[in-house]
Amino acid sequence: MSKTPVGEVRPSQLLWTYGPGALIDLPNLSVVTMGIDRWEIGRCQPIQEARLLTNVRRVLGDQVESLRMPPLTASDVVDPFSTEALIGVPVKPFPRWMRCVKCGLLSPFDAGLFELKPDRFRPERTRFVHRGCTGSKGDQRPRDADAVPSRFLLACREGHLDDFPWHWFVHGGPSACNGTLRFFESGASLQTENLWVRCDSCSAAKSMSQAFGQVGKDNLPGCRGRHPHLNKFEDGCAEVPRAILLGATNGWFPVTLSVLAIPQTGSPLAQVVADGWKFFEDVESAVEAEAVVKTLKKSAQLPGIDAFTGDQVWEAIQAHRAGAVGDEDLDLKGPEWDVLTSPTPPTDYPHFMSKQADVPKGFEKHLSRVLLLERLREVNALLGFTRVESPNEGAGAERAPRAPIGRTAPHWVPATQVHGEGIFLQFSEEALSDWAKWPGVWTQEAELRRGHRGWRARRRLDPDLGFPGMRFTLLHTIAHLLIRELALDCGYNAASLRERVYADTEGGKAQAGILIYTAAADSDGTLGGLVDLGNPENLGRLLRQALDRAKICASDPLCAEHNPRTDSSLHAASCHACSFVSETSCECGNRYLDRALVIRTLQINDAAFFAGI
Repeated sequence: MSKTPVGEVRPSQLLWTYGPGALIDLPNLSVVTMGIDRWEIGRCQPIQEARLLTNVRRVLGDQVESLRMPPLTASDVVDPFSTEALIGVPVKPFPRWMRCVKCGLLSPFDAGLFELKPDRFRPERTRFVHRGCTGSKGDQRPRDADAVPSRFLLACREGHLDDFPWHWFVHGGPSACNGTLRFFESGASLQTENLWVRCDSCSAAKSMSQAFGQVGKDNLPGCRGRHPHLNKFEDGCAEVPRAILLGATNGWFPVTLSVLAIPQTGSPLAQVVADGWKFFEDVESAVEAEAVVKTLKKSAQLPGIDAFTGDQVWEAIQAHRAGAVGDEDLDLKGPEWDVLTSPTPPTDYPHFMSKQADVPKGFEKHLSRVLLLERLREVNALLGFTRVESPNEGAGAERAPRAPIGRTAPHWVPATQVHGEGIFLQFSEEALSDWAKWPGVWTQEAELRRGHRGWRARRRLDPDLGFPGMRFTLLHTIAHLLIRELALDCGYNAASLRERVYADTEGGKAQAGILIYTAAADSDGTLGGLVDLGNPENLGRLLRQALDRAKICASDPLCAEHNPRTDSSLHAASCHACSFVSETSCECGNRYLDRALVIRTLQINDAAFFAGI
């Protein structure tokens, strides 16, 4: 495979949008990101986060050795003809079928009818052309015409992706006709019934409207089990493929794990050793420990190591091997909740610095703690992906299968880390328990459960599973309202803020809190601006403004009167005008929201947690 630069994306996008198996729709062509076994692992810097690595191993297997960042160049200005210009993530053109914009010719790019024209200085201008095109009627002067990717693909629930079967589709099945195909429009609009494909040899033609819905199942072949990012086909796929559009949202959903870097032990030294265990796992003596510590101090690869000597580190290594620091369960939020609610939260951990603040006046009944996180680090790891169905749409065996990111069991997984700040709000357990007993809350819970059951039943999922409970819905809605208020009041980019909802009531620990933090990979919101808004005078004002805005929505009365039972939806009184946020900021895709649980609305006034404010 020849190396030709075709564009650029941000490193964080390789986890959330354009990871292995995802399609990148560039200005002139479409490419698929190849599996991690094709990446240059030597260019991928490791990320140290023991808790996340432990949980990744529990999902993918013990063969996973490390978390690594995507490959990066040393600087933004690179000689286009140098070796460094070719550093990046490997991709290949997909789909194979291209369409000439002048004559509508449909053909694979490797059939010889289209030619690749690279541009070293402007990689985004790399494109395919149809040489000597004479137009749809063959009466124009021959010239090169741009060729663009076909906009139709096949995907299935097992994570497979394939080219659209144009010959099969036009001829109604296997055919001996090998004529060239043409794609053309028959009407003014671009609806599927006005898009046609025709065979030049036998004149067979078919509308693209026959590729979708129930009719599409009869006009399309079975799934071939293709993974284009792995260059392989899997046998025995029994899923029914469906036609999707290039760039469709359901073409790729990431399956990720995310943790906050928090101290897991009571000893700062033990925590440092646990964080940098990769450096210490082969150390066999105090002399080796001294040499490793000296190297780490000079290279600054392990924050916090400067405060300890080699002998101290060697003792901590022995304690770690003896089991003083055990494996964490597959519970990503439990340890975080314990640290956030600790009577003495850490103030000197390199990746976690906190400061307690007073509860805003007027909210003493509802809030029990406000913690300002002056420094925090979030680490995300990509485990795989799904197609057609989001990984949040099922549970257990009903969940869409996770497609692999490599040809074999991975020894490393792509990961990113962001440094930022945040505000943690712990809600009063007594106030929440009293609120949960109100008859109005019971009524809303019944309606939300009916919507939840209908939504899952329409997708052939067990309707009795997956409901998060009213506590989660309440806290989730408050988090969204506060994120929107922060964005409106101080100019923060709403997409740079994220939420983390702690609402688990199982296992004997009742959680009730929300964490709003910066999650952008750049400097937006990392200089103390968010922490400053957590001070009592600012936070109280922001909370009151958020509640006031939530009382009346621009879409009222339709928003306030929305009943999840009528349309089998997963939200009640909520919409884009009042409580929806960017899906990169939300934990569960803007589901399980109801501002009637937070504040009195035009429709419901007996379920509001903040009724007295």
